[in-house]
Amino acid sequence: MATNYIQPGDTITATAPTGGLLSGQGAVIGAIFGVAAFDAAQGDPVELVTRGVFTLPKSAGVIEEGAAVWWDDAAKTVENASDTDLFPIGICVGGAADDDATCAVRLDGVAVAAAA
Repeated sequence: MATNYIQPGDTITATAPTGGLLSGQGAVIGAIFGVAAFDAAQGDPVELVTRGVFTLPKSAGVIEEGAAVWWDDAAKTVENASDTDLFPIGICVGGAADDDATCAVRLDGVAVAAAA
């Protein structure tokens, strides 16, 4: 193994943002999107899982199976279309109906930038 190897990167340590995080809550920290592995108060270290399939809260609207999804960090919800200040995070697994409160999302684990 290379002497400069740190970890696979599926889970990383970050600093919990303003308001802190609850276990299972999604968050954008800089160019990282991940799901908190445990509760963390603002400013405390938190493990963010950046890859895998998670059930996340979604906004109203149908999301088709396999559709790309974005994260609204202000509302803390998955969105089914790119828009200003939304972050691409992965794809919808299995689809979600208009009145579903959640959506299963396969996280891409890539750096994110808000749509402009």
